[in-house]
Amino acid sequence: MSVESKKTPEACCSKLKLFLASMAFVFFTKALGGSYMKSSITQIERRFEIPSSLIGVIDGSFEIGNLLVVAFVSYFGAKLHRPRLIGIGCLIMAAGCFLIAMPHFFQGPYKYETSVSHSRDVNSTESIQPCLSNHTITDADEMPDPEAKTACEKATGSSMWIYVFLGNILRGIGETPIMPLGVSYLDDFSRQENTPLYLACINAVGLLGPMFGFMIGSFLAKTYVDIGFVDLDSITINYKDSRWVGAWWLGFIVTGTVTLLSSIPFWFLPKSLPKQGEDQSPSKSTELATVAEQENFLPEENQEHEEKEEPATFKEMARDFIPSLKRLFKNSIYVLMILTYLVTVNGFIGLITFKPKFMEQIYGQSASKSIFLIGAVNLPAVALGVITGGFVLKRFKLGIIGAARLSLAASFGSFCLLAIQAFIRCETAEVAGLTVSYQGAPQVSYNQETLLSQCNMGCSCSVKHWDPVCAENGMTYASPCLAGCQTSTGNSKEMVFQNCTCTGEVMSPGMNMSAVLGQCPRKSDCDHKFKIYMALSVVGSFISASGGMPGYIVLLRSIHQDLKSLALGMQTLIVRTLGGIPPPIYFGALIDRTCLKWGRNQCGGRGACRFYDADAFRITFMGLVTGLYFTCSMLWGSVHLKLVKRQKKLALRNQAKENGLGGNEVSNGHANINIAKNKEDGEKESTI
Repeated sequence: MSVESKKTPEACCSKLKLFLASMAFVFFTKALGGSYMKSSITQIERRFEIPSSLIGVIDGSFEIGNLLVVAFVSYFGAKLHRPRLIGIGCLIMAAGCFLIAMPHFFQGPYKYETSVSHSRDVNSTESIQPCLSNHTITDADEMPDPEAKTACEKATGSSMWIYVFLGNILRGIGETPIMPLGVSYLDDFSRQENTPLYLACINAVGLLGPMFGFMIGSFLAKTYVDIGFVDLDSITINYKDSRWVGAWWLGFIVTGTVTLLSSIPFWFLPKSLPKQGEDQSPSKSTELATVAEQENFLPEENQEHEEKEEPATFKEMARDFIPSLKRLFKNSIYVLMILTYLVTVNGFIGLITFKPKFMEQIYGQSASKSIFLIGAVNLPAVALGVITGGFVLKRFKLGIIGAARLSLAASFGSFCLLAIQAFIRCETAEVAGLTVSYQGAPQVSYNQETLLSQCNMGCSCSVKHWDPVCAENGMTYASPCLAGCQTSTGNSKEMVFQNCTCTGEVMSPGMNMSAVLGQCPRKSDCDHKFKIYMALSVVGSFISASGGMPGYIVLLRSIHQDLKSLALGMQTLIVRTLGGIPPPIYFGALIDRTCLKWGRNQCGGRGACRFYDADAFRITFMGLVTGLYFTCSMLWGSVHLKLVKRQKKLALRNQAKENGLGGNEVSNGHANINIAKNKEDGEKESTI
């Protein structure tokens, strides 16, 4: 008997630990795939020559996949075999990753805009004369025949981005069961006081996924897209160039394989487990462990309903779906929490999607370095913040009120640091005809005709192409032709253009009239400002993440036991729909409005943006993010006030009941009971 009683909890514990480890691994893999997708946004945008608004639609397709199945998975999945449903989801996610990588094998080699022919021999000593040889480029700019343009797009695979769109939808469908079913399974079979720590550990391990995802993204962003298929010595651009495309497809093959492996453990887990520690005598209750009794504010009739658990048929479950939804959304705290999460996710998704591009355009960093810094510096701070939030809850035994206060403080602190970051800027890169005149006077022009000047008027230059060169005077010109360069020497990346007439308009004594391929580097003080920005960004990431786990505990402790899976599923549905799909689209559309120079695709149409108005970009991007985080802080303040008000009502009701039962001060007791009953009736309209 004694031996058997020891083995039972041990076996239960081992299965719970297996589920905990499996959940940590699957959180890692889904975060790996999601973060790699974010890190590859710029590369995909350039490869398919699409604007930021369309790349926002592609990025939001993940949430579209969630939207298609999340309500059904969350509600009906809670009654089925949850671990196996999670395993099936992992298989679908892996299929989505492989589908995203498919276009690379269907498209031809990547061809970027350049004044130098892609087929030109590397060892050729032939001199290029940009100012005299641009007539053919000008003629090729226009493709008025719609049929010819359609044929060109089919031949070049311009619509292959649809595979990425559909693959990302599959990833969203596969990811759906993990959060609502996994968290509810863990919360159902673990001790209540252990849930915050378990969730913190899972999320902390999961945050290693984004670190690895961004690291892989950084490495592959420096690896040319057609590596192994082209002679890299013939490429005239490097990874710092806005036309460069990294080997984005390779990372999706890696993430798909890892996701496939993560599905294996879930096929060996049972449908249910005994409650952790249920065979032991109840220990000293903590504030966190008794939250359901002290701060749950659940009417007694609903608590009795929770204790009854009878097997239900599929038909009965379907019939109960609408009444369950009504019960759920009568919970005013739950509705307020949904709004808070909605605004928070809008700000976070917009920030993380376009942060690498922001660092490129405002601080002159390469895409590879921007992605690396996010993975190596920001994400460890986020992981530490998540662990810290869970530890503070456990260490100080914070209840629902304390958790709400912690989330409020974290939200307001991150808002303040974001507001400071919005004012840190570098001087705008000097590009002749776009941000400065050819004489060096500051100007910002969205009109392409300002790229033409008296110094290049006789060269018949195209104003539509982007092939930047850096002159010795520190100014960037949109192309060697627009710089008025007459001749060139050298090959490939080492090419030097000489006798550039436009550079002579802004020259110091001793400078020659030459230019080299690529944009000019930023001024030295920009590196110092970038370090300040990164320091504030890291601290802000830590503070913001430290409020994540307390906020999640507020949500979990604010809903009935029988509605937990449905509540988490509906939260995922609403937040994914309104918080995941729109932000990349409207952020991208607003960022597109700040573009100064659009690239051209092979068929003459508008491609990806090559150069932005840095100040307009910064004000638009940071202003939007800061505004959303400010709104989030206000909503957390409302949640906190609502919880405090409800706690006072509960205390008054309990006091009235005690006075009535004790028989002391009968008249006052009856009055208090009547007051409490009236308040309880009011609470039925919106219960937690």
